[in-house]
Amino acid sequence: MNGEEPGIGEYVKGQIKWFDPVKGFGFLADAEGGPDVLVHANVLRNFGQSSVVEGALVEVLAIRTPRGRQASEVVAVVPAPAESIAPIADLEPLEDADLNALPLLPARVKWFDRMKGFGFANIFGRKGDVFLHVEVLRRWGFADLQSGEAVGLRVVTAPRGLMAAQILAWERAVSDSLDPERSGEGESQEDTGPASASAASLESRSDLSAPRGEPRADPPAARGERRVAAGRLLQGGSALMPMSKQAL
Repeated sequence: MNGEEPGIGEYVKGQIKWFDPVKGFGFLADAEGGPDVLVHANVLRNFGQSSVVEGALVEVLAIRTPRGRQASEVVAVVPAPAESIAPIADLEPLEDADLNALPLLPARVKWFDRMKGFGFANIFGRKGDVFLHVEVLRRWGFADLQSGEAVGLRVVTAPRGLMAAQILAWERAVSDSLDPERSGEGESQEDTGPASASAASLESRSDLSAPRGEPRADPPAARGERRVAAGRLLQGGSALMPMSKQAL
């Protein structure tokens, strides 16, 4: 049985049964067989996402209410295995090590049409669009994206232009960049493709890199410290500043 700390909640891991952005909530099925957990849109937005795809593996902290269990915080959205996603034209599958070697770039969604299955984003400080494929969204836990939404992207050069190979919630990208175990400090930076110069500049100022391994439930105090640090970073006039939620 999951342990619960007063005022914090119990750690629950499971799959999203469904989530409706219009209704503003959805439910997570507990992997250990416990009661379903209500996931409110506000809690998901605090994690940095406006949507979550059905079937996504999600980690939350849940509290007990008279109406049942309710998520008080989304801890992580675990990416789906690459082989579970339908093949994407012009996007070659990447090994985790190759994907993590790409620079993580701050971007803003230009537009995304879920019915059409694609959209575009703009990397901060650069001209041109980055193509967003719906299957890439689904792999990284998104069901949809809103115009103006801040995200972290890993980008590759496809035959028809730039294409996102990874999409992360912006808060997760910032949080990971402030975690020494995930930041990849000391790793050499190489020219990995388009915008490598601007990416290297951003990484040197904000130390952005991808998470390594499966997301974990950090102690709330540690998460709070990273959020405070992220706020100071945003207020310090760094390259991350235009991507804060307050600027959306």
